[in-house]
Amino acid sequence: MLDELFDLLRIPSVSADPAYAGDVQKCAEAVADSLKQAGASNVEVMATPGHPIVFGEYIVDSSSPTVLVYGHYDVQPADPIELWDNPAFEPIIKTTDIHPEGAIFARGSCDDKGQMFMHVKALEAMVASGEVPCNVKFIIEGEEEVGSDNLDDFLEDHKEKLAADVVLVSDTGIIANDTPSICVGLRGLAYVEVQITGPNRDLHSGLYGGAAPNPINILCEMIASLKDEDQRITVDGFYDDVLELSDAEREAMARAPFSEEAYKNSIGIGGTEGEPSYSPPERMSIRPTLDLNGIWGGYTGEGAKTVIPSIATAKISMRLVPHQDFEKITEQFMAHFEKIAPPSVSVKITPMHGAAPAVTPTDNPAYKAASRAMQDTYGKEPIPVRSGGSIPIVASFERILGLKTVLFGFGLDSDAIHSPNEHYGVFNYFKGIETIPLFYKYYAEANA
Repeated sequence: MLDELFDLLRIPSVSADPAYAGDVQKCAEAVADSLKQAGASNVEVMATPGHPIVFGEYIVDSSSPTVLVYGHYDVQPADPIELWDNPAFEPIIKTTDIHPEGAIFARGSCDDKGQMFMHVKALEAMVASGEVPCNVKFIIEGEEEVGSDNLDDFLEDHKEKLAADVVLVSDTGIIANDTPSICVGLRGLAYVEVQITGPNRDLHSGLYGGAAPNPINILCEMIASLKDEDQRITVDGFYDDVLELSDAEREAMARAPFSEEAYKNSIGIGGTEGEPSYSPPERMSIRPTLDLNGIWGGYTGEGAKTVIPSIATAKISMRLVPHQDFEKITEQFMAHFEKIAPPSVSVKITPMHGAAPAVTPTDNPAYKAASRAMQDTYGKEPIPVRSGGSIPIVASFERILGLKTVLFGFGLDSDAIHSPNEHYGVFNYFKGIETIPLFYKYYAEANA
């Protein structure tokens, strides 16, 4: 099971870079071959306007419940490659303090090849034992890391093929290897690029400085004004639709262990920021955010060049919570940002990505099945938690297919996904393969 995962990890299926298009196609075909070897039938590598989607299924009986497994085989670029301890696409196992039994170091090991492949191997194990209690369908895509632009159309075009009772996704994590958890909520996303234009060309800062508007200065002032002294976002109407959790819900969230000191040490900071009336875990999950993701303009090369730049640009992301609509938030942001711009500059705002928030009820039979499965393999009941991240396809599955999603992840926050030295614990990989068949068992029993 490790060797076969290693073969998959060696394929540099970087969806963002056209230079790797052949490798992305090769990886899709490798996933399809793995599904066939596991026992799946009707396996197809299905073309889209972008990278292909792999479909496969194992049908037990039309009267049995059907689980649609989603995952992705594409990965983030490995850059900066000089920061990797081993080549990003040459997987190795190394021990760490968190993973004394070893961790698989490679791009995609946790996000999401390792977690996706657990489901393939779990099917293989169930088929080998003759105990497959549910119908299982797979949809493994190759564009998750670039926004899943073609997935919605694929879902619309293949509703009958993808008909199921619930979606099962392993693209999240647990609190710790001795503290299982299940993600029951995801924040949404509104992502924009803003551009401020002042003079019609770069100007000499001595000859024009003091009178000509400086787009970088102005952009920094505008961005700084987007939060007040209590770290609340000042965009008009931003909090109108925010769902406030009850005291009981906040108390349940507080069951999850959290050390602020350990958190600060883990990322090398001197203190946390955010709304004072919310704890750091709450700020990272149930509260909306606004963050500057990148900013540039003017001269950034070696040495000095005294210019007032013509243009300054920034990328801004807003994480959203239940009841916030990303299209509405984007419109509110655009109106607010244009309003606060001085007349000396022009503003261009380009919406780039959006995703709706999602919540899985804990009284859902599928959630209960996942909880029982984890309780069996970890020896303790998993804690329901909300993630600060966004997985846009969760909202798509509900909107287009009418299906709720169980986020059944086994990774850790420390696994460095999207970063150099990404890794995935050997313990976590095999624990997933051990736990997933129990989900099917308990879900079938709940639907008997």
